[in-house]
Amino acid sequence: MSKIRIGIAGYGNLGKGVELAIRQNDDMELAGIFTRRDPSTVNPLTEGARVYKLDDAEKMKNDIDVMIICGGSATDLPEQTPELAKNFNVIDSFDTHARIPEHFANVDKVCKETGHLAMISLGWDPGLFSLNRLYAESILPNGKSYTFWGKGVSQGHSDAIRRVEGVKKGIQYTVPVEAAMDAVRSGSQPELSTREKHERVCYVVPEEGADKAKIEETIKSMKNYFDQYNTTVNFITDEEFDAVHNKMPHGGFVMRSGLTGDGEKTHQMIEYSLKLESNPEFTSSVLVCYARALSRLKAEGAVGCKTAFDIAPAYLSRLSGEELRAAML
Repeated sequence: MSKIRIGIAGYGNLGKGVELAIRQNDDMELAGIFTRRDPSTVNPLTEGARVYKLDDAEKMKNDIDVMIICGGSATDLPEQTPELAKNFNVIDSFDTHARIPEHFANVDKVCKETGHLAMISLGWDPGLFSLNRLYAESILPNGKSYTFWGKGVSQGHSDAIRRVEGVKKGIQYTVPVEAAMDAVRSGSQPELSTREKHERVCYVVPEEGADKAKIEETIKSMKNYFDQYNTTVNFITDEEFDAVHNKMPHGGFVMRSGLTGDGEKTHQMIEYSLKLESNPEFTSSVLVCYARALSRLKAEGAVGCKTAFDIAPAYLSRLSGEELRAAML
């Protein structure tokens, strides 16, 4: 059986993660890496991998089954996904929740015009957490859902820290409040404010001579980032920062507390969690397994845009239906 030919658009942390994930799936092969940088400056991890200019991607449209787009959600994916969908079947990890309906409509329109298939907003949230929220709320209609994120690095908040005057290096961890999660697990279905659900822990290397008190106050009062949270700012050395804060962990919890039975007095609790040492590597692994599903659906004639809600789990696995029923059902 021929292998699924994967293209990677964008070669940052996510793109490199996709490249490594392809190696773990022997029904796939890397067909090319596409970058906005000078291709001669890119050194792939895979021996013999070809690197092309992103602007030249159209020339490879007959050599790629699925293009996995690894740009950022803020500015890259809203433009890149519909543009690349003109010539390829595409997958992305668009994660700006409020704009997903708009992004879906834009990509769906292009795909239906060109006969291509797209899957958007895949990863762990949106993606796997979305599925678990849907399953839980469907099973327990009388209940309340909660999502907690962390402990993990928030790239956007870390970037905001680094822009503060006097900050040389900075990183921020989102940390779920244990007392809030315990209250949910108890079945009391608490009403939780933003501040009660998460706290933010920052590690900062200050510039020499910088005003630490001013840095701390600037961070804690930053609107839309830290002002609604209990925030701790820790000042550390360059050496400690490089030794301890050099990875991108993340994860979180989806919980549904519900009531069933006569008089709806029986408490039921659904909880799903992820603990990730590398956010980009895990997200990449999700994208690659959905590339298999996309390839199968396309072979059946599917067109348009899909999300995780539309994909049957069996399409993700290398195993046949018979094998899945025997081994996993």
